[in-house]
Amino acid sequence: MKKTIVLFLIGLFMLHSCSINSEIVYHTDKALTCITDIDTKEFMAEMMAMTPDSLKQKEFGELDKLPTTWTNMYDLAKHEGKLKTENQDSIKIMKKVFVKSIKEANKPAGFSFKMEHFTPEDHQSLKSFTKTEKLPLDQNVYNNWDGKTLTIDTDNFNLKALEAAIKAKSSKEESEKMEGMMMMFFKNIGSTLRFDNKIKSISGSHDWLKQVDDHSVRIEYDIKTLYDKDSKFKNADKKIVIVTE
Repeated sequence: MKKTIVLFLIGLFMLHSCSINSEIVYHTDKALTCITDIDTKEFMAEMMAMTPDSLKQKEFGELDKLPTTWTNMYDLAKHEGKLKTENQDSIKIMKKVFVKSIKEANKPAGFSFKMEHFTPEDHQSLKSFTKTEKLPLDQNVYNNWDGKTLTIDTDNFNLKALEAAIKAKSSKEESEKMEGMMMMFFKNIGSTLRFDNKIKSISGSHDWLKQVDDHSVRIEYDIKTLYDKDSKFKNADKKIVIVTE
């Protein structure tokens, strides 16, 4: 399992031009589906160009082991012979979390990560699962959704899950420099929150959140502001409530 996570996160540890885009779809049955796309093609193109042909297989061969079609983490762990848990709650979560690699012109271009139709019960199991397995989740998956109303805690406008995933695979020295690493690694990070039904009303506001259309809002993270303790927001309500029809 840990080897699978390492492979999935390889692109995150070294990048200076990585872009991350998430879409969370809130379903009327109280479940949600989240897809996160991690664009690494600029970095990979630069690294491939700088690496001698004789070393490319050694340096990048592991990337080819990730499937290019959605594959759940349970199947990946079984395939690697690394499935160590018999806990049914953990296995259920692993079967609903998918990863895949993205290639362009047969070259590595990124990774995608999906949580498929997570119910409120799944979220309770997910919290326990992520205590041991650090996953780069969009923090907004933890907001309260009852099938009609989403209550957004703007304290979730952070990158704590991503930081934890990187720290778990970093040296102590790198972990101590996490803020600088985050600003260096990531170029653009944003999340779209989309609803099956139309948005009826939005209460509260934040500088980073804007309504896009009748069914969605967009959060664009300002990474420099996120790590600047002296930054001031014009709008920064602690709670934003979105009611759908």
